[in-house]
Amino acid sequence: MVKNKAYFKRYQVKYRRRREGKTDYYARKRLVAQDKNKYNSPKYRFVVRFSNKDITCQVMSSKIAGDVTHTAAYAHELERYGLPVGHTNYAAAYCTGLLCARRLLQKYGLDKTFEGNVEVDAEFDEWYIHNEEDEDGPAAFHALLDVGLKSTTLGSKLFAALKGAFDGGLEIPHSEKKFFGYDPESKEYDAEEHKERIFGGHVRDYMESMEQDDPDKYAAHFKRFIDAGIGPDDLEDLYGKVHAAIRADPAAKNTDKKKPEITADVLALKKDVVYTDDDGNLKYVCRNKRTRAQRNNRVEQKKAHVLAQIAAEEDEEEDEE
Repeated sequence: MVKNKAYFKRYQVKYRRRREGKTDYYARKRLVAQDKNKYNSPKYRFVVRFSNKDITCQVMSSKIAGDVTHTAAYAHELERYGLPVGHTNYAAAYCTGLLCARRLLQKYGLDKTFEGNVEVDAEFDEWYIHNEEDEDGPAAFHALLDVGLKSTTLGSKLFAALKGAFDGGLEIPHSEKKFFGYDPESKEYDAEEHKERIFGGHVRDYMESMEQDDPDKYAAHFKRFIDAGIGPDDLEDLYGKVHAAIRADPAAKNTDKKKPEITADVLALKKDVVYTDDDGNLKYVCRNKRTRAQRNNRVEQKKAHVLAQIAAEEDEEEDEE
């Protein structure tokens, strides 16, 4: 392809988040753009994101100024509900989705009207939620699943969070074809398999097999489970208690932030901040900004250091020759 002047005159730079590989704008447009005959009613998204140590579930809508977060729930909050370890597995994703749904409905006063599936049976009937108490009353909170860039493979943790939110009372369009326990060849869905996974059955089996085959590896791999007094047979009851605790009180709780201690040294140093680390040692953070001359001098020093290293390497090569 010839990239001449006409090409570069018409070249349009892609959106920043597209350049960074963070947003699929083809999918986002369809999740965000509302029909014109809906006037200014927002289009809600149930956003699920995974990191190495946490799971994030949010209910969001979009405006011209940016996205609006209506509620959020995180897997690290599950420790408050009786789950001290295992915050990134399939069962934890279900719990996080359930927490997000109950928290949102409580915020808008819909938690009593739409209780969802109190007994977790993993059955699939339909995703339409009806207001059984009052037909003329409020409709169920409708949201669309936003998976981001994560692959929607069969049995993914994405759909564990979706199932948790749906059982929590959110109306999210879905089918059983992506749930764990669905067989694409026979086109049949086994709810019991899915229920076992929601209650950590796969973790239990893995713990039991490792404990029998390699006790030393089991002691190292599941150290946090052992320290918390959680065995393979305790998982099902544990997750059941977590579900009940979430339904009892889904409200968010503010945590205490560790703030730097204000001492006489802080006043003496003025712009410096003094704080104590975990070992009780005083640490100083200098907030004085460098001047332009200092910044330029620092760059020159770095350049000189790199050039000196290159020259030294070249001298060594000449000596070896």
